[in-house]
Amino acid sequence: MYRLTNEFTARRYTVTVVGCGGTGGFVVESLCRILPRDANLVLVDHDRVEERNLTRQSFYPEDLGQFKSQVLAHRLAKKFGRPVAYSTLPVAMTEVPLPGLVIGCVDNGLARRDIARVVKDIYTSRSWWVDAGNGENYGQVLIGNTDVGTLLLPDGEIYRGLPLPTTQRPELLTQAPKARDCAAIAEEQGPTVNVTMAAVVLEVVRRLIAGTCPWMQLYLDMETGTLAPVLATPETVKSVRKRKGGKP
Repeated sequence: MYRLTNEFTARRYTVTVVGCGGTGGFVVESLCRILPRDANLVLVDHDRVEERNLTRQSFYPEDLGQFKSQVLAHRLAKKFGRPVAYSTLPVAMTEVPLPGLVIGCVDNGLARRDIARVVKDIYTSRSWWVDAGNGENYGQVLIGNTDVGTLLLPDGEIYRGLPLPTTQRPELLTQAPKARDCAAIAEEQGPTVNVTMAAVVLEVVRRLIAGTCPWMQLYLDMETGTLAPVLATPETVKSVRKRKGGKP
């Protein structure tokens, strides 16, 4: 079975979480539990905690008005006794340290476009961008690190390069920002979808670090109770390249 390289773990690395709201807030706490002590953790989010966030996100009344990334960084550093860095600037204005993993938990195309610009050289450090997104009771996780034009074939059965999430699913770039926070509209999100998505993201991260991740995509459907994987194989990569007009 093909798997994704974990060469980024050969030296000190950083896990950067972009978006600390619904899914991201639950992801970062679990990261503090599974990351090695010498791995760096950085949280990026320029939004502030609002009252409507309290029912579905990892925040409390005393957090109101504060930056989400700052609140979580201070809380988790104290709880787990490890440094947690944060940025209250948009990701487009934030330097993302590599090697490591960039975990995107954003809900619109503009934010994903900014992440894509920031991580444009992520392949050179054998690092990965893990993009998570969801709707009411479904979601997807996409893993990639390079543009289709510079994609390399697997080294034996180990992939060093896969298309960026925004190349795999370019329609994600057209997703409009929500007029209101998704937590403000109860019917837009099931009450447990963010926690469930966070668990899927954590399993991807765990396997990427261990060098045992075989996936390029994962699709969660809570209506049917299924988690459907798309394995990283020459066939699936070829299908992505053909959709983008690249050479098969």
